[in-house]
Amino acid sequence: MVTSTLADAPVSKAPKVLVPLGVMFLFVGLSTSIVGPFVSLFLSTAVKADPVHVAAFLVAGPVSMVVSSTVIGRLSDRKAVRRQVLAVAAAAGGVSATATAFVRDYWVLLALTLTVTAISGSLFPQAFAYAREALEQRGSTRAAMTISTLRMLFSIAWVAGPPAAAFLVELGGFRVLYLSAATMYAAAVLVAVFVLGDVAPTPKPQREAPEHAPSRVLQVVAALTLVQAAGVLGVQALPLFLSHDLRGSVRDAGLVLGLCAALEIPLMLGFGALSTRWPLRRLVVIGAGLGVLYYVLVTASVHTWQVAAAQLVNASFIAAVQGLGISYVQEMLPGEPGRAATLAGNAYPVAAILVGPLFGLAQHFGYRYAYAAAATLCLTGAVLLLTAHRKPHADRRPKPAEPLPTPGQA
Repeated sequence: MVTSTLADAPVSKAPKVLVPLGVMFLFVGLSTSIVGPFVSLFLSTAVKADPVHVAAFLVAGPVSMVVSSTVIGRLSDRKAVRRQVLAVAAAAGGVSATATAFVRDYWVLLALTLTVTAISGSLFPQAFAYAREALEQRGSTRAAMTISTLRMLFSIAWVAGPPAAAFLVELGGFRVLYLSAATMYAAAVLVAVFVLGDVAPTPKPQREAPEHAPSRVLQVVAALTLVQAAGVLGVQALPLFLSHDLRGSVRDAGLVLGLCAALEIPLMLGFGALSTRWPLRRLVVIGAGLGVLYYVLVTASVHTWQVAAAQLVNASFIAAVQGLGISYVQEMLPGEPGRAATLAGNAYPVAAILVGPLFGLAQHFGYRYAYAAAATLCLTGAVLLLTAHRKPHADRRPKPAEPLPTPGQA
């Protein structure tokens, strides 16, 4: 599938690089999708951690990952070490998963999360940065479409991962689950070490364009964070909203989430294809607008089938924002694909932290409130995206006319 996105004639060697990268991306996506949904259950049942310690663990993990990815992202743009960073990050993921398969001490696991697991969090943004550099060096203009395709592989992994994880837990408990994740990380290490080639850093422009000023980049990242916070809040509230407010079941929630993930796959390819014709900014803004529409529809829903029908809008929202958001930030930071991918990638863990208080309010006031809050978050993000490239007021003022020369002047 990755090959089909690289049809440019002058980049015939690109598939040789990006197909194994896609394979590595799929392996790592599967490893995270089988472990991620069961972390809280693992801590509660296998480690015997109380709710306060579980909550602290779930906050400390994303925060340490954001810090680690930011540092690694800045360093990786300076030298031709992208492949080595991928190998080290995948190895860190394997070490963390292997240790977790056997360790049941809370404080040791927390130390692993703050160090080794945090390093593994740089794997996804560095993979996106590697893909962009590999394509740019071969003259391709389809980096956004390729990154959207890689993001699609992540969606595929999350369609297959959670059911496989449930089977693994029933088969051999958490030890089998984490050892399976470690095996997938090991496969990713082999691809990075023996298959991928080195890529040179993309030269940074001598002069920065005004629309790429740091304040505007941070405004776009803030917008992506708010929009993704809406997505996290919507997923967390869905099972409870369907069961409490719409008299549905947990099975209904699983079907709705699975339907959305399945719809994301072709839609990410579609938005990736559109990125070769339309500006990325326009597509991401449209995606944020679709997010507003989706959460308004769910807020007004009174039947489960209405929520299911709205998943086409939700999947389009996710495909546009998450499929193209990284490419959009990379476009704003030419010459810094690692830093750009990290900034965009960090939007998700930061969003997950921000959502906690909002979800607590929804538990108190009603789960329909969560979707009204999500619509507000999306709307705020869309406004930030629309205004990110608007020229400052001073720039829009007409320049004063030059004084006329006085008599006798040349």
